Amino acid sequence: MSGIAHHLVKRGIEHTQEKYRTGSFAQDGDNKPFGHPHAVAAALVITSLLWFFALSAVQYVYGGVVATLTMIETPTATAFKVDPAESDEADAPLLSTDEKKSATTEPELFYVKTKPITSKIRTTIRHLVAEAGPWARFRGLQVALAYHFIHHILLQALTVLFGGGMISQSLAAVVTAVVLCRLQMLWTHVVISTPSEKKWYRRFPTIDAGKKVILPTAVWALAEQATIYVPITLFVVFDLEGYFRNPAAFNELSPMQQKSVMLASFAVMMSGIATAVLIVFPASVTLKRVQASLLPEENDSIVPFDRTFGGKVQPQVVGGTGVVSMLDAWKTFDWAARFRLVKLYAKIFAIQVSTTVFFVLFAVFQVRMINGDYVLY
Repeated sequence: MSGIAHHLVKRGIEHTQEKYRTGSFAQDGDNKPFGHPHAVAAALVITSLLWFFALSAVQYVYGGVVATLTMIETPTATAFKVDPAESDEADAPLLSTDEKKSATTEPELFYVKTKPITSKIRTTIRHLVAEAGPWARFRGLQVALAYHFIHHILLQALTVLFGGGMISQSLAAVVTAVVLCRLQMLWTHVVISTPSEKKWYRRFPTIDAGKKVILPTAVWALAEQATIYVPITLFVVFDLEGYFRNPAAFNELSPMQQKSVMLASFAVMMSGIATAVLIVFPASVTLKRVQASLLPEENDSIVPFDRTFGGKVQPQVVGGTGVVSMLDAWKTFDWAARFRLVKLYAKIFAIQVSTTVFFVLFAVFQVRMINGDYVLY
């Protein structure tokens, strides 16, 4: 969605620049003078920047912070003890005192699961603000900026080193993710833990902890690349490139051939979605939960979190590995939590769509206000 919106905004700016150079805007087939080129250009640029920051904030807060907390939260259960009363049956008075005591059962415990904090975006944000202050929704932002800055530089350098091209860039992306696995794990720890007096750069995971996340990081990075190569492979196999380069060729096909091309295009699109759901989704959840299992003992989690993963993890001090395995990390993420995360992603998508529509309409409104009835085409 963000890619489509970026393309629309880019085309709008390019169109404005072209009309500014020619000095006219099109309306009803006539060229009429354009009196406020600077105002329209400035309005579109400012609106584009506001849209970019709004969408980035939505993606970071909801798609980053809230999603990560959803991946690691373990719903708690409240225990209620019920003391049994003495028997009130009709023949109870005939029982001796000793018989009454023997008939009395042990107190019963009832466990009621509490609703997860991350069940709703609103409750999650309220919890973060209550626990860590008004800026808690942007927690870990400094680490994220450092990660993306270093990631960009390293990715470009490795792509050139590996010879350039698409394959080289994918290989560089995997290597970059592995090299920065400790920094990525640091971001996860900052997000899921309660506020610390230490600066974020003093909370780096140990090298030993970093080694334990190399494999899940590599699997996640490969899964990310699969969302690119699976659709591209099908795109080539179905020979769709010619129709995209020359749309007129599609009109020359018979109705049956056109249906085949449309079905092939739909299959390519669905392959990307299926890869994201079936491969990237489990890989991302697994990585976050493995990273969370390595949260230092001195740090408390900001949401309920079972460090033992249902008894699957034993601390190193008692001879355990101190980290959850990739398989257990996914298996202990039950279906209720998976559904909760999918629902969150659906909400994020809806918010991104509505945000983009709002800014597109706002941009059109600005242009009409500045230039009267002139409309950009």
